[in-house]
Amino acid sequence: MPYKRFVETGRVAKCAVGKYKGRLVCIVNVIDQNRVLIDGPTSGVPRQQYPVNHLHLTKFRVRFPYTAKTRTIRLALEKSTIKEKFDETIWKERAVAKYKRFHMTDFDRFKLRLARTERNRVVTTQYKKLKKTVINNGMLFGKPVKGTKPLPKRRTKQPKKKEGKKKKVAAKK
Repeated sequence: MPYKRFVETGRVAKCAVGKYKGRLVCIVNVIDQNRVLIDGPTSGVPRQQYPVNHLHLTKFRVRFPYTAKTRTIRLALEKSTIKEKFDETIWKERAVAKYKRFHMTDFDRFKLRLARTERNRVVTTQYKKLKKTVINNGMLFGKPVKGTKPLPKRRTKQPKKKEGKKKKVAAKK
């Protein structure tokens, strides 16, 4: 699949480092191969130059004129409802989960551990019940299914008998 997230005017990106980490911004102009001019009027990020390697590019792009004013960018972002579209992505869900995990207290971690053990106990009992019914039905490695040939019996090594002196028995006539 070809690469589709280019550094271009109108590309929506997420700040990865610094004071504005996690906020959505728009690329207004490409200064050189390492820096861009960004603006985030809806997320509270002022217009500034920003390193490209400190941005995470999203799949969204907004159309506005080259080096547009902040007011124009705000109108374009509100018109295209970028914030709502980004909130529906898995990226946002993972960010929220990471935020919750980071801000957990010791007691929250304890409750989470108890909940996981309870969940695992329920899953294990259900799995064992299902496995038992499958084995009884003969669909697993238990009994063979009707209409199939039985497996050959396993050969077991029998211990070798020691051969001692044979007694000759005289036949009586």
